[in-house]
Amino acid sequence: MKLLSFQLAGKDTWGAVVGDHVVDLAAATGIPTLAEFIASPRFAERESIVAQAAPAARLSDVKYLPVIPHAEKIVCAVRNYLDHHQEVLAAGMQRELSEQPPIFLRTWRSQCAHEQAIIRPHVSESLDWEGELAVIIGKQGRCIAEAQAWDHVAGYSIYNDASVREWQFHAKQITSGKNFESTGGFGPWMVTADEIAPGRQLKLETRLNGEVVQSSHTGHMIFSIPKLIAYASTIFTLVPGDVIVTGTPAGVGWSRKPPRFMKPGDVCEVEIEAVGTLRNPIAQQN
Repeated sequence: MKLLSFQLAGKDTWGAVVGDHVVDLAAATGIPTLAEFIASPRFAERESIVAQAAPAARLSDVKYLPVIPHAEKIVCAVRNYLDHHQEVLAAGMQRELSEQPPIFLRTWRSQCAHEQAIIRPHVSESLDWEGELAVIIGKQGRCIAEAQAWDHVAGYSIYNDASVREWQFHAKQITSGKNFESTGGFGPWMVTADEIAPGRQLKLETRLNGEVVQSSHTGHMIFSIPKLIAYASTIFTLVPGDVIVTGTPAGVGWSRKPPRFMKPGDVCEVEIEAVGTLRNPIAQQN
């Protein structure tokens, strides 16, 4: 099932994709947000709830919101694909493989939705793409064992963890380059975990103006999804609606010779097998 957050008639809501329509499940259930639905016992009843709900609008007529618009935590993995790690070394950046997953946090205001613009800030000319698989947490947990981690996954989505490279390289930590507003594309929806077998290898492709710039698969991850969940949950309690962004493969713009970056007027798409395609135009900050 595909669940999404969207705006209809000027009101923020959430629901499910049924063919080329959406059903408004906030109206059907009285549960205000998708994250709260994931946390509720009614999440297990989603098939019957959707079957009884009437279509609210055509999918083409709604305004998408980030899948989880106000996630408590957006935990992002750094250099979590071996092919990307190798291109980082080839580009001259000295980075050793770590024994534990390097992570950073994004704020919810740094996100933008499917079909909404990723904004290049006026302080940068090096806005880079990073296509990534996103995991949405479905069950609260602290110190989750890797063997139980799949039980805490509600579903999967797509992230473009776009990087403002000048600011990322201000220091050894990269948070400043990852939290400019409207730089993290997130969508278009969440595919529930029952649709994708745990650990299934998924093809990932990023396209800039139709040209393939990243082509890889999730089998190249250095730290698996269970490892990322276990590690993050050791630090803080993971709650329903938290997002784990699992890292990007090779093919980012800054490692190219010469470097290549997104600019206003471009369109960046990230497609992940069995999930869908996230599409974001690029615009300049006003």
